[in-house]
Order: sequence, then structure tokens, then C-alpha cells
Amino acid sequence: MSTNQTILPPPFERFSVLKWLRDNLFQNWFSGVVTVVSLYVIFVTGRGILVWTLTQAKWQVITANIQLLMVGQYPSTQLWRIWILVGILGLLAGLSWGLWINQRPVATILMLLGPFLLVLFPGSTQARLQMAVVGVITVVGYLLGKFLPRFLKKPVIIAWAVYLPLAFIMVRGWSADSGPMPVVDTDVWGGLMLTSLIAAVGIILSYPLGVILAVGRMSRYPLMRAVSIVYIELIRSVPLISVFFMAQTMLPLFLPSNIDIDRVVRAMIAFTLFSAAYMAESVRGGLQAVPKGQHEAAAALGLSNFDSLRLVVFPQALKNILPILTASVIGDFRDTSLVMIVGLLDLLGIARVILAQPAFLGRHIEVYSFLAAIYWLISYIMSYIGQTIEAKVGLESKLN
Repeated sequence: MSTNQTILPPPFERFSVLKWLRDNLFQNWFSGVVTVVSLYVIFVTGRGILVWTLTQAKWQVITANIQLLMVGQYPSTQLWRIWILVGILGLLAGLSWGLWINQRPVATILMLLGPFLLVLFPGSTQARLQMAVVGVITVVGYLLGKFLPRFLKKPVIIAWAVYLPLAFIMVRGWSADSGPMPVVDTDVWGGLMLTSLIAAVGIILSYPLGVILAVGRMSRYPLMRAVSIVYIELIRSVPLISVFFMAQTMLPLFLPSNIDIDRVVRAMIAFTLFSAAYMAESVRGGLQAVPKGQHEAAAALGLSNFDSLRLVVFPQALKNILPILTASVIGDFRDTSLVMIVGLLDLLGIARVILAQPAFLGRHIEVYSFLAAIYWLISYIMSYIGQTIEAKVGLESKLN
């Protein structure tokens, strides 16, 4: 007869759900009381919000102005450009998800169902059909990325690099009024399209500029270091709105009379210059976190200062600043709402236009709730992508 007997652990260790509840919500009597009170507050608040959302809110203010919220006063005859860009974006998102993020099934299902869920949103039949096509394109892109990763990684990276210039060119146009793609003045750009363009340009261009400033601040050359320090400290000492005002009102004073920079471009320049100063400090922190021995090892291998920074130091610094970088990107996206103050019709600017319509006076809660949902959704997607990248490079396990 064998003397080996299976000793069962206590019930709280045997069942993971009970163990989780005990460890996280009911560790002692105080945490139990806090948990019960919190659940009651969440229930009461959530029920009130749900009742208001389903029975009291007048969502016609959103459905009647959905095109205005998405693209502003962009000409309806030229909306096919925007749909092409949305289709390309869906394809690239699907390809990228299939290549790099396909290990998370729940998130993958939600991502693939997203465009089809938007089809249920009130709108024209044509817009619903076009969104369904975008959903199909996204699914096809995901399948291609998942099953053909060997052939698609480099092309997808190149396509992402080309997408932003392509989007700017297509939104603006280049031909005369009678041409195939007439120029659309930026005065009619607005809504989520304008917010996304300003955020994308500012975030993408501020990164290389921030790297240059960070390296310049740590440079052994006094002039380069002094210029970088003065720029960073000057920009960080003033609020973003003052930079926007300076770009809109003072920048034309320093330019020749025959040169006129568009208002949207001025906002993009101001946003990029402001974000670069903060990005520089984040990058500098990452560079300083790299052990000195890494620099010495690179020098011992005969690498030049540039190659040492590019191949050894900077990849480690980038890994160190990934959480800060994600937070900066999310913060920059939200900060684009300040362009409303200088007269650009981003999401918040369009909201003011909608609330001035006689049919929708006093519908502030519905409009701003919808905008809050958009900002939250995009910020959450950015945060999720950032966490996924951290897990890919092994940073998440180190933090845990």
C-alpha cells in the first residue's frame, strides 16, 4: 500500500476566484467594508447613468451632426478621400494586429468587431455600407498578417511611415477645382479628422526632435548643450496655449510678407515644438539610466560615438522610457483640444458649433459625454498598445 497521499490545499487556495476575492477585496474587516461601500456607490452611480443614457438623453444631437463631428465642414463630394484613408488605416491596423498582437484573443475579437459595431450606429445607408467594407478590409488585413508574417513585416512598417504624409496630401488635395483631387482649404477641416492629424503630426515629429535635444543637452560641446538647455527650459516654462497663440499671431511677423503659413500648419508646428521639449527630458532620463559600462563596452569594441549611441545605448534607453512614452503620447493627444482656443474647429470646437444650433440648445451633457467617450476610447487603445509593446520587450515582467 502506497504511503503517498494527496493533500488538498485549503478551499481559498483551491479555487482561484475565492482566493482572488480574499486577497484583493476582503483581506480584513476594513477592506471588506470599503469593498461593500464602493460596490454600493458604483451600483447607484452606474444605475443613474444607465437610466439617463437609455431614457432621458436626447442623442439626436449626435446622430444629426455625426459627419460634422468626424470631418467638420469637409465637402461631402470629397468624402471619398477620407473613406479611402480610413480603409487604408483599417488594413494597416489589421495587418499590424495580426503580425504583433494576435496572442490576445479577447482584444483581437473586439478589434475585428469594432468597424461592424459602428455599422449599427445611426447614419446614412451609404456610410454604414462603407464602414462594413472597412470592417472586411480590417479582417482581411488581420488574416494576412497572421498567416504571412515573413513577407509583410517590413512592408507594413514602411506603409505606416508613408501613411501620415499620404493622409495629409489626400485630405488637402493638390489639383485645381476642375481636377481629380481639388484643394480643400483647411478652414473647413474639423472634428476628429483635424484632432487626429494635429496629434499624429505633433507626436511623430516631436520624437526625433526630442532625441536630438536630449543628445544635445548631454553633449560635451558647450554651444550645442547651451542651445538645447535654453530651448528645453524656455518651452517647458510656458503653457501650451501660449505657444499656440504665439504661433498664430507672432509667427507671421517674423516671416517675409509673401510667405503665409496655414493656420493648421502653424498649430502643428507649435504642438511639435512644445511636445519635443518634454520628449527630450524623457529621452534624457532613459539615456542616463543606461549603465556607464555599456558605453565603455561599445568603445572597447571600436564603435564610434554615433554607432555606440545608435546600436548600444539608445535601444536600451528606448526600452526604459516606454511607459513614459505611452503616457506622453496619450497626454499629447488630449492636449490637442486646446487648438479650439485659437479658432480651429477640432472636436471641442465642433461641439461649440453644434451647441449653438437652435434645435439643440442645452444639450451640453450629451455632446460632451460623446466627446469624452471618443477621447477615452482612443486613449485606452493607445495605452493597450503601449502595454503590449512593453510585454513584447520583456519590460512588463521586470516591473511585476
